[in-house]
Amino acid sequence: MTTTADDDTDLRQYDERPAAPPAATQGRLRGLFTGNPDDPRWARPGLLALLAATALLYLWSLSASGYANSFYAAAVQAGSVSWKAMFFGSFDAANAITVDKPPASLWVMDLSARVFGFSSWSLLAPQALEGVASVALVYATVRRVASPAAALLAGAVLALTPVATLMFRYDNPDALLVLLLVGAAYATLRAVEVASTRWLALAGALIGLGFLTKMLQAVVVVPVLAGVYLLAAPTGLGRRLRQLVVAGLALVASAGWWVAIVSLIPAGSRPYIGGSQTNSVLELTFGYNGLGRLTGNETGSVGGGMGAAAGGSRWGSTGLLRMFNSEMGGQISWLIPAALLLLVGGLWLGRRGARTDLTRAALLLWGGWLLLTGVVFSLAKGIIHPYYTVALAPAIAALVGIGSVQLWERRSQWPVRVVLAGAVAVTAGWAYVLLQRSPTWHPEVRAVVVLAGLVAVAGILASPYVPRPITAAVAAVALLAALAGPAAASVQTAATAHGGAIPSAGPAVAGARGGPGGLGG
Repeated sequence: MTTTADDDTDLRQYDERPAAPPAATQGRLRGLFTGNPDDPRWARPGLLALLAATALLYLWSLSASGYANSFYAAAVQAGSVSWKAMFFGSFDAANAITVDKPPASLWVMDLSARVFGFSSWSLLAPQALEGVASVALVYATVRRVASPAAALLAGAVLALTPVATLMFRYDNPDALLVLLLVGAAYATLRAVEVASTRWLALAGALIGLGFLTKMLQAVVVVPVLAGVYLLAAPTGLGRRLRQLVVAGLALVASAGWWVAIVSLIPAGSRPYIGGSQTNSVLELTFGYNGLGRLTGNETGSVGGGMGAAAGGSRWGSTGLLRMFNSEMGGQISWLIPAALLLLVGGLWLGRRGARTDLTRAALLLWGGWLLLTGVVFSLAKGIIHPYYTVALAPAIAALVGIGSVQLWERRSQWPVRVVLAGAVAVTAGWAYVLLQRSPTWHPEVRAVVVLAGLVAVAGILASPYVPRPITAAVAAVALLAALAGPAAASVQTAATAHGGAIPSAGPAVAGARGGPGGLGG
């Protein structure tokens, strides 16, 4: 597809649309409950049921974990009584020292504690609600390029990822980080649709807020978001480049205002910057919470759970299979093989699409997110904890939702059936391996996964030759094979109290690294 100067002029109308009249706004509010008129009747009730079930899973017996990570809980308590402590993210109300992260995630919990009083519930409920919002945003993002079924599946996969269940019930910064990154992905795809500067600037601003949540981890996905926009936005190359500059400025402004204020305030008038060696927020950004996480050269870092080994670090063995090991695997890897297969299958189906094809852009966005973040986590030699892997969950969920439904709709082609059946087979097989790592924990789940996987694979391969009701049953059995394992682990996670700096989702796994880590992680 080619564009001209006239095309660019026409597209600017999307950036300059007038505010919606009150009637339109009321219609949008009603649409939250009635859904898109073009959707099937079950779509909006399905979404509401998904969000209600997610809220139940994340809020159920929430206070059983007490104050969860007491390090961040202490900072929230300080912020609930001192505005200065809230602004800086101080560990204590006397403002002696900050926590080792910027304070955006604390601000949400601080406000909750100020309104409802400081308690386990006021501390953790905002995290759970951020989880529900993340599921809703994944649904909305996938729905823009795929069917309601794909969007519901994507939302369900995110909700039932064990490490997501853990972190959306915990007071670490990762819950807000995930929500902001999903918001940035949504805004990027909205920008790609109509070459919108405003949506792209919003994506940059959300990444900036992610920086104020967990510093440089938030910017890992920036090359992917920028690359997808540069590739697929329906406008000229020059305008795309200028728009990316605007988005970059929005990111810097959104992230930099707090850093600038803290840097300009004299050291004697503010708390010491925790995690830094020179009382510098810039050192914290690029050292302990930045490049040091990649190289392992984190000055002042506490020791890891094990000694460094060849090809590894104090924080475990590095390598491209790290996400599948005994420490990380049960947290996040249940559907990674399927997500990668479905990504390849979806890109192959869309190989002849136009440069601006939105479905392909979405697959590249989520696939790039998964691959780049996964490689960074896999090869990082610095501090890394299993719960960091929650950053992969939205990408896995979206790829499974988009790819599986896309392939299912074209299952009449035998290569498509083979890829789809292969995705189910590898998912069921890997789930069996993960469940076998906790051999005494509900062995019946392993049996269900294997049996459902075998039936689903056979049914998918034979699907063109069987009646429609049977193919619907095959789809249901395939979902059972894919989601029974992570769903069971998620329920176990929600039913178990967690505490400390390095929580872990799911049942205990033999050989997983334990022991204390950094106070904040």
